[in-house]
Amino acid sequence: MIKRFILPLIAVIVLILMVGFKSDRFEVSKQLEIFTDIYYRIDENYVDETNPAELMDSAIKGMLAKLDPYTIYWSEQDVEAARIRNAGEYTGIGAVIRSIKDKIIIVEPHKGYPADKAGLKAGDEIIKIGDIKVADFKDDASELLKGAAGTKINLVYKRQNELKRTTLTREAIEVNAVPFYTLLDDKSGYIVLAKFNEKASEQTIAALLDLKSKGATKIILDLRDNPGGLLTEAIAVTNIFVPKQTLITETKSVVEKYNKDYFTKKDPIDTTIPLTVLVNGRSASASEIVSGSIQDLDRGVIIGARSFGKGLVQRPKDIEHGTKLKVTISRYHMPSGRCIQSLDYWNRDENDNAVKTKEIDFQAFKTKNGRTVYDGGGIKPDIEIASAKNSPITKTLMKEYTIFNYVTKYYYTNQIKDLESFSFTDSDYDAFKKYLKNGNFSYETQTEISLKKMLSIAKKETFDDDIDINYKALLKNVKNAKEKELILKKDEISHLLTNEIVKRYFYREGLYQYYVLHDPAILRSKEILNNPEKYHDILH
Repeated sequence: MIKRFILPLIAVIVLILMVGFKSDRFEVSKQLEIFTDIYYRIDENYVDETNPAELMDSAIKGMLAKLDPYTIYWSEQDVEAARIRNAGEYTGIGAVIRSIKDKIIIVEPHKGYPADKAGLKAGDEIIKIGDIKVADFKDDASELLKGAAGTKINLVYKRQNELKRTTLTREAIEVNAVPFYTLLDDKSGYIVLAKFNEKASEQTIAALLDLKSKGATKIILDLRDNPGGLLTEAIAVTNIFVPKQTLITETKSVVEKYNKDYFTKKDPIDTTIPLTVLVNGRSASASEIVSGSIQDLDRGVIIGARSFGKGLVQRPKDIEHGTKLKVTISRYHMPSGRCIQSLDYWNRDENDNAVKTKEIDFQAFKTKNGRTVYDGGGIKPDIEIASAKNSPITKTLMKEYTIFNYVTKYYYTNQIKDLESFSFTDSDYDAFKKYLKNGNFSYETQTEISLKKMLSIAKKETFDDDIDINYKALLKNVKNAKEKELILKKDEISHLLTNEIVKRYFYREGLYQYYVLHDPAILRSKEILNNPEKYHDILH
């Protein structure tokens, strides 16, 4: 029993030590012997019975936690999920879901798929799947939603504190890399590239050719909220707009075999059509390779907000029993030579958090035309849009699903009849602030964290009586500042609220249609693309 669990871990440890640290063979063998000996001693001598699988799982997670968040162990289920993400096809209920401890929340039902047909809405909490209560299921209950196409599944769910029942039939779900494209009134072709799965370049090419056949003379490529995916598809998408044999990225590693230059391999579709690329703080990885190389090659204008800053490349490695280790093997660099990795996972602060590269430490590089670009902090757009940015308070609102939860409440208390007439008003924003004030949001700034830490130290040193009054005054000032932050960041918060509201009533397709009419980044793109002189000046 022990050997069955110890062997996979040993393989993982060997791989990590060899790839991550390049230790000599003696040191690797020594550490493995120590680990194995400790494991057997615990199993033979510990006061209570131990669970080998749990011990190994903890050991693996503890080891990988010292590296970066992208180097992770994949169970057999994780391996299958990765295959589905890359292939763009799976069988299920057709909805984005969120699993939290003993809860499953519907985040977004896809129009026309089983969850939508069965009447499920964003915000619904699934209580029971078949005869199994989600709260009682020890493993990932979302796995129970999967199954063969054509099979039925009974669900009990909670909506606005009311229990409801429905039955749905699983279907084959197609995940399009390009979920939407259209020709705008000024002959701009608008293409949304949502993910870099195996269909990314094929569907982008198809969209571009269709748009050109309908009269498109310029292109807006939307990579906002695109988390990335396959490196090969990032190269192929860029290849659509740049010549064959153009260097797009190079990967660098302490492991020699992972040092590689990636060039475009095919004849392009169009190397001269004016191009803008939209990015934001949730555009990462492959999205940054495309936008960064387009910027470095001066092939198009980047518009939006600074991208996420993930400059690391991962590769899955086979482990025993159908599992894998997804390990960071290298950093990628843009054609200019810059690496846009934002967080330094190998140098951490006193709280063991990765250190973010400060803007003062960014290094300058030159694009093909001699423009200055910088490393260390994602892709900075050529034109920044205020509402596209994500400040700390906005990130927290998203991370804690505060905006999501508010819009769920909004959906059941407001009616929106048509997309064209909808707008998120000042009174709507005031209602949102009131919702926050009623205890639906807790946002702790770094200043508050530092103040609390200072008071804790003061108590130990018995100085707390002397500084207590000043401490409370400072906290009050911080609270006032946070309330002002909601006013200062109104544009970006309102933008996210608007997006979520439109999705609830008109699905994601409706959101893209709303973008076409109202989105600041698209409107600015049209302005730039319709001014050849301005477009040229930005790129030179």
